[in-house]
Amino acid sequence: MERLIYKERKNTNCEKWDGLKEKFGQEDLLPLWVADMDFEAAKCIQDALKSYVSQGTYGYYSDHDSYLEAFINWQEDNHNVKLDKKWIRYAPSVVTSINWIIQILTRLNDSIIVLTPVYYPFFNAIENNNRKLVKSELIYNRGNYEIDYIDFENKIKINNVKLFILCSPHNPIGRVWKKEELNKILEICKKYEVKVISDEIHQDIIIENNKHYSIVNFEEYKDMIVTLTSGTKTFNLASLQNSFVIIPNDDIRQKFNEYVKKIDIVEGNAFGYIAYEQAYTSGKPWLNQVLETICSNYKLLRSELSEKLPEAIISPLEGTYLAWINLNTYVKDENYINLIQKKCKLAVDYGNWFGGDKYNKFIRINLATSKDNIIKAIKQLEYLNNK
Repeated sequence: MERLIYKERKNTNCEKWDGLKEKFGQEDLLPLWVADMDFEAAKCIQDALKSYVSQGTYGYYSDHDSYLEAFINWQEDNHNVKLDKKWIRYAPSVVTSINWIIQILTRLNDSIIVLTPVYYPFFNAIENNNRKLVKSELIYNRGNYEIDYIDFENKIKINNVKLFILCSPHNPIGRVWKKEELNKILEICKKYEVKVISDEIHQDIIIENNKHYSIVNFEEYKDMIVTLTSGTKTFNLASLQNSFVIIPNDDIRQKFNEYVKKIDIVEGNAFGYIAYEQAYTSGKPWLNQVLETICSNYKLLRSELSEKLPEAIISPLEGTYLAWINLNTYVKDENYINLIQKKCKLAVDYGNWFGGDKYNKFIRINLATSKDNIIKAIKQLEYLNNK
């Protein structure tokens, strides 16, 4: 069986490891921030790319049918999602496609709603496109999060919201939404004619017995949804610039077609197609090892911090490889960053990035790394209890 290999990534032009100075202002940090794994890619992917490179010509690439079939089969086998090939479109990344769909389905100054705390590029996409950002705060109770349906509906009514960007599974809190939760929130959107983008990029990173439900399978809402996903997080292939836009509705799909023709971005590069096809065809054994590692690292983090930082609140990890930790007892607003960077020597995603000052004392930690790095992070976080 293929063995999961931890990879030393310093001096490889890796943003996570080599971009510390630019992002955090110092280089002497253990990088546990951006959602990027520290593992070698699956051997099937490496072999396929080596084979393509070795043939020595890199002109226009056209073998897209087998790539789409691999993705369609993966969705059916792993998520019970039956896709029509005509629904699927290309985008370089999920974030790119969010920006495109905002431009396609909304107008200047239209309101777009999100559930916070949430992946911060959602905010950028809304504001950079001159739309109004509307936040509906999730209900927080000792690490657990639930949707505030009353607030969500009221915010839609008051702000005449046109679009909802759903994060499923939800980054950074690690929630995998239950079927009934998705049904309820989609029904509210339908009631007010709100279109829905579902970012499902973490769909394959599901921990233990939790289950991801793609909104593609919610038949009665198909005409109002656009689903976005990619192997980027599943197989750690972000640099290959490849993602899927799934649009069941004919009118929305036609608008998408017209938009991408104007900007002339309708297909990607050969390396992305080849890597993703192999990943979706033969990468499942590698992914299983990744999931075991993430689960093990999470349990280690939770167990050790319960002893060393007993007042830290770690949200249950149902999906993603990102631990969301409330350090309210141990840090103050004025010394938050100083403690995490200068004393604990960690590069993390800071909570306020995901929703403002309310999350100032939260951090997000990347678990897709070696056990040794998690042990080191735990030891360095101990400083907070001895400062």
